[in-house]
Amino acid sequence: MKVTEFMSSKVVVVEMDDTLKTVQHLFDKTTFHHLLVVDKQQLVGVISDRDLLRALSPNIGTAAETTKDLASLNKKAHQIMTRNPATLTPDAGLPEAVQVFNEQSVSCIPIIDDERHVKGIVSWRDIMRTLGAAYAKARAKT
Repeated sequence: MKVTEFMSSKVVVVEMDDTLKTVQHLFDKTTFHHLLVVDKQQLVGVISDRDLLRALSPNIGTAAETTKDLASLNKKAHQIMTRNPATLTPDAGLPEAVQVFNEQSVSCIPIIDDERHVKGIVSWRDIMRTLGAAYAKARAKT
């Protein structure tokens, strides 16, 4: 089974110089847990919702909020992204995806073409959903 059969083709991308305020807004408005960072339409990094939480002051939006806290929203995506993330190409199979998750300790794998253009993303949830469906199908045959 190829990753194109279970990857999410809907991805949200940000540019390297987008602010963390923009990143925060995107996470707040979507159900995604990862944003892909592109430069000239080529993948250069990944930002997880956990990366954002670590980068922002916990005082934002509270009575204790200061100017310094708000300044963390002006940081740029490239300052907190994971650079050179583990990737796969669309022709990779399920075993390769599982291997990357096991060996790299990542929570998503961007799917890119030979020119590093984003084609989709695979999360561990996609893997679990795929394996669960295959297991259910096999059980139904017995």
